Amino acid sequence: MAKGAETRDRILDRAVSLASRDGLGGLTIGTLASELGLSKSGLFAHFGSKEDLQLEVLRAASARFVDAVLRPAFRAPRGEPRLRSLFEHWMRWATDPALPGGCILVAATAELDDHEGRPRDFLSATQRQLDETLTRSVRMAMEAGHFRADLDAEQLAFELHSIFLGYHHTKRLLRDPRAEKRGRVAFERLVADARA
Repeated sequence: MAKGAETRDRILDRAVSLASRDGLGGLTIGTLASELGLSKSGLFAHFGSKEDLQLEVLRAASARFVDAVLRPAFRAPRGEPRLRSLFEHWMRWATDPALPGGCILVAATAELDDHEGRPRDFLSATQRQLDETLTRSVRMAMEAGHFRADLDAEQLAFELHSIFLGYHHTKRLLRDPRAEKRGRVAFERLVADARA
């Protein structure tokens, strides 16, 4: 890997961690330069503006989510086993030590929902892709005979996503020690209803 690419990767690694903790709005080129011992002009060579930096941080976080949650889940057999694997990896993602503030994508959703621009557009497209992936996974479980044929796949995908958001909120903001148990109970009820 070329030195410039290594530097960029190092910058993005630190930026994702900082944005997880401080939010995208709290991530500045000055703060990042100070954290990494680089000059602001050196960072500007990689990211021309704060918006460019935010966009690249979201891209890096999204790629990490795919590597940590989706790819391992897709190794599981189609159907309910795959959904279970996806849920397990998603739960671990929310408490990954590399993300000290939790899922940066969840935090960015609250930050960007009312702000027009490329970071919001990217995040919105990424969330739509995730919802489509969840819906496809539910349909595969229906096709495999694990879930009933009359199930509304989009609704179940919505509810699965909602369970994760509720878990993340309860774990991160409320610091409720029962968050994981509550998330798992909600998931099991959802799956049991889908099988009925």
